[in-house]
Amino acid sequence: MSDEKPLSYEEARDQLVDVVRQLESGSVPLSQSMELWERGEKLAAVCQQWLDGAKAKIEAARPPSD
Repeated sequence: MSDEKPLSYEEARDQLVDVVRQLESGSVPLSQSMELWERGEKLAAVCQQWLDGAKAKIEAARPPSD
């Protein structure tokens, strides 16, 4: 995915949902399932990066605790 344009959180999440649907359908051959799994792992990592970034921004904006 590094040679593609960066995905927004929503784009990555929607693509991940599609990957999960395909895998859960059980109608794809094993080789394609493995490719989908790898794609899903990458998409999940993109989503996690977005969530981690949002969490860091929220924590930075909070006043320090006493």
